[in-house]
Amino acid sequence: MNGEKIIDVRGMTKRFGNRTVVDNVGLTVRKGEIFGFLGPNGSGKTTFLRMLCGLLRADAGSGSCLGHDVIADSETIKREVGYMTQRFSFWEDLSIEENLDFAARMYDVKHRRQTVRDSLDQLGLTTRKNQLAGQLSGGWKQRLALAACLIHKPKLLLLDEPTAGVDPKARRDFWDEIHRLAGEGLTVLITTHYMDEAERCHRLAYIAYGKLLTHGTVDEVIGHEHLTTWSVTGQDLARLSEQLRGRAGIEQTVAFGNMLHVSGGDAGALEKGIEPFRTDQYEWHQLDSGLEDVFIHLMDKSKDNASP
Repeated sequence: MNGEKIIDVRGMTKRFGNRTVVDNVGLTVRKGEIFGFLGPNGSGKTTFLRMLCGLLRADAGSGSCLGHDVIADSETIKREVGYMTQRFSFWEDLSIEENLDFAARMYDVKHRRQTVRDSLDQLGLTTRKNQLAGQLSGGWKQRLALAACLIHKPKLLLLDEPTAGVDPKARRDFWDEIHRLAGEGLTVLITTHYMDEAERCHRLAYIAYGKLLTHGTVDEVIGHEHLTTWSVTGQDLARLSEQLRGRAGIEQTVAFGNMLHVSGGDAGALEKGIEPFRTDQYEWHQLDSGLEDVFIHLMDKSKDNASP
């Protein structure tokens, strides 16, 4: 990674009627960076991506994407970005090769046939090139979608929950490819709900109901919240969770397998809140808060902008 800013925007805002879906969001992403964009459903992640690549016009905001004005030069930006949507959006009655050829035509790619062959080979699709897209599993559809995003050699990839619904092996292969591309200088902004994927990003931002709440490396994001977490094991943890919820100092209780994570922003108040339950019936240990603990904490304290 170097210091070149691929995305550098401020005050990005989008409204639909009386609802502000993206509210004064600013973000900087540098060349070769894999930047994770996280948040609950309906938080504005997809809308923000669409504003960056020119599919939606922002109601307010300024800055640049790929060196172009994010508002005035949207048509130019579109041609230099690869955008992978949440849902599979290719022709299901065309083969893999035909879909890639169609995408190459749309971008007026030079040496189109050779570029399509190279793309098939790079993403491991050559042996399946004649298979209809509608017959592919989730993992192979994902690979086709990525190949189509890359066909015109974009400088920036915008990936909207690209691994939703695919198996763990396909997810791992996908992320290996993303890291390879980033190593070659491609910049990636990716939305995800998976914490293990978030931890593979160079930096993260968390948006909830239109507002950007935190950003930085994984360690920085966790450190910003000053969250204290205890784990507890023992019998009938579901009942214990109900007893703990709502007590002063206890902000969340979350089941993790055969244990509970009990967290709060005030370490002293949290320890006081759990003190009556530190009996022989349970085993308590303080542990480092994880990314999932922090994101649940952030989501719990956010106000849903769809609420009256």
